[in-house]
Amino acid sequence: MSETTQGAAKTSWFKGLKAEWKKIIWPSKSTLAKESVAVAVITVILGALISVIDVGMEHLLAAILKL
Repeated sequence: MSETTQGAAKTSWFKGLKAEWKKIIWPSKSTLAKESVAVAVITVILGALISVIDVGMEHLLAAILKL
């Protein structure tokens, strides 16, 4: 590829990047805070649920192996 073609490709790529960047709709601080809290709460709930299931399966497996 020649230098002119390479330069044109880079310019085109940056123009496309700039156009896409302008399309981004950034959330407000309050929306970002609410969504971050929701993600944290759901993560804690799912972590606790997985832990409970893990402990339950461990006890169930131990009971089965004792038979």
